[in-house]
Amino acid sequence: MIAGEGSFTVKKKYVFIAILGMVLFFFVPIVLVMIPFGTDEDKAFLSIRKGENAAETVEEAAATAEKASEADAKPMTVPVFRSETETVEKVDLEEYVAGVVASEMPAEFEMEALKAQALTARTYVAKQINSPADINLPDGALVTDTPMHQVFQSQEELRDKWGDDFEWKMEKIHKAVQATKGQVLTYEGKPITAAFFSTSNGYTENAEDYWQNPVPYLQSVKSPWDKTSPRYENEQRIPVEEVERLLGVTIGGGETGEITERTEGGRVAAVKLGGKTFHGREVRETLELDSSDFQIGRDGNNLVFRTKGWGHGVGMSQYGAEGMAKEGKNYKEILHHYYKGVDIANLTNT
Repeated sequence: MIAGEGSFTVKKKYVFIAILGMVLFFFVPIVLVMIPFGTDEDKAFLSIRKGENAAETVEEAAATAEKASEADAKPMTVPVFRSETETVEKVDLEEYVAGVVASEMPAEFEMEALKAQALTARTYVAKQINSPADINLPDGALVTDTPMHQVFQSQEELRDKWGDDFEWKMEKIHKAVQATKGQVLTYEGKPITAAFFSTSNGYTENAEDYWQNPVPYLQSVKSPWDKTSPRYENEQRIPVEEVERLLGVTIGGGETGEITERTEGGRVAAVKLGGKTFHGREVRETLELDSSDFQIGRDGNNLVFRTKGWGHGVGMSQYGAEGMAKEGKNYKEILHHYYKGVDIANLTNT
């Protein structure tokens, strides 16, 4: 029994020593870590734990966030190649949009039509930023100021052009641009090809019928408002020998050509002339006709092209937009009519 009791006492002593060792092994390093050795990092750590610098930390975080917000809010600029001076000019995005709207649509148009035009101009730039065209422009330019991209004129150029009307016209256009500031047209989250033109023949054109490749939001729709356009109908007389030279054909006496196919939008899909078959777009662009919706007649040594509409016919009709606005439609309704299935989004979210 005594031996047994003696053995139990010895065991308790060893157990106590073992527990003490474990305590020293685990807790001494923790204590050492928490002792402020004097470094900035250690002091900051302990101060934050005590809450001494909590207010200062929040203020610093707020200041950092404010600086980031200011950076995000920094105006976007568009590098524009100015064709006349052959220089690149960086223009504030919304100023660029205003310069395009002023150049591409009459300021006399309804406010809602001008707003719709502002979105097409801004969307075009957004599309260029996301998917630059395969055209090498000097000094990092994104667009030109010509119809190759969008016609753009500066405030000074517009003042010279408009004279005494500059103030009211520019004020109206700026109002339309600011009312839609930052808004762009998107399809499946990406900026669209916001094609537009002056005057339809009563319908817009499917993208694939003019540019060969189908685009889901650029499909033929009715546009009955365009008859008010001064270029709704036109007649162009071109000497037969000039047509032969430009198209590379020989046209027989009395021949006027034969239109064999038209598109869904009523434009020429195929025409036989001088023994060759041409697409309406090829004839329009080669002969510089107003539209690819044409009829061909003859007057002696001249071919007479009677056209309906003005422009390629794809996307938004400007005179159609004006007609819709006069009927009380807003710019969103106009855009959703001409661009099927699109969304209106903020530029920063695209």
